[in-house]
Amino acid sequence: MARDGKTVRVHGVPLDHGAGRRGVGMGPAALRIAGLHGALERMGHRIQDRGDIEIPAPETQPYSETNAKFLPLIARTCQQLATDVRETLDAGAFPLVLGGDHSIAIGTISGIAAHLLEKVGGKAPPKLGIIWFDAHADINTPDTSPSGNIHGMPVSCLLGNGPPELAAIGYDGPKFPVTLFSQIGLRDIDETEKRLVKQSGYHHYTMSDIDKRGIASIMEEAIAFTAGADMLHVSFDIDSVDPRVAPGTGTPKLGGLTYREAHLAMELIAETGRLTSLEMVEVNPTLDDQNKTAELAVELIGSAMGQRIL
Repeated sequence: MARDGKTVRVHGVPLDHGAGRRGVGMGPAALRIAGLHGALERMGHRIQDRGDIEIPAPETQPYSETNAKFLPLIARTCQQLATDVRETLDAGAFPLVLGGDHSIAIGTISGIAAHLLEKVGGKAPPKLGIIWFDAHADINTPDTSPSGNIHGMPVSCLLGNGPPELAAIGYDGPKFPVTLFSQIGLRDIDETEKRLVKQSGYHHYTMSDIDKRGIASIMEEAIAFTAGADMLHVSFDIDSVDPRVAPGTGTPKLGGLTYREAHLAMELIAETGRLTSLEMVEVNPTLDDQNKTAELAVELIGSAMGQRIL
């Protein structure tokens, strides 16, 4: 049972235009089928499902080989998501965003930052703490991306370094201070991204760091970095989990978080009582084994929202 039930607004974003493989757009449906509503309601949360943002299939859209594929459509989707997330926060509810590929984080986090900037005043970026789970750094730009897939660029866009159509959603410029941002689970980073991560100034933890120190120590440190934040957001890419546990994702890489490491990470976040928003992305049911990855994603959402073993 959750310690205090929240009003949880579910926002589905069936976007796979930012990824290199189709199918992740069915992620929101897979998570609902995996029992998301029931799991949260049994914990005492109140669910308001706002359905999915309407997104045309990639095959119906003009396409050209660019270094930021489907940029206009992704920008429109992220702008709509930012508006929806901001309205949810303005209403005092908890936004739970279901992806879709990780480019949707541009919309989610831009909406949170715009809400927070208006709420507390002051200058941008607002004191928004973010813990980002991912096998990849997602800090490419159109100039550095080897694929042109925007799901590899959201961190860069949120730091104000991406295409203006994305970097200016909510407001122009960075959406959080780098000192309040941590990436966890990194293990598949190209050479350019290695340089960009080191130059960024944010906190980053590879799987090697987790092997050496343990997930509890890493999480305690990452959570401590957000102590001065006014809000805390978690962005969870399911490919941060080892594909032997979570096969249903488009960019699998062996050596990720174990089942219990992922759950413990979410449980430690829940114990803070400070989580104010959450998104789960990159679940691809076309690559899954009997929806087991979506079921794991629902379990992890539950752990982040207060589910306990005892």
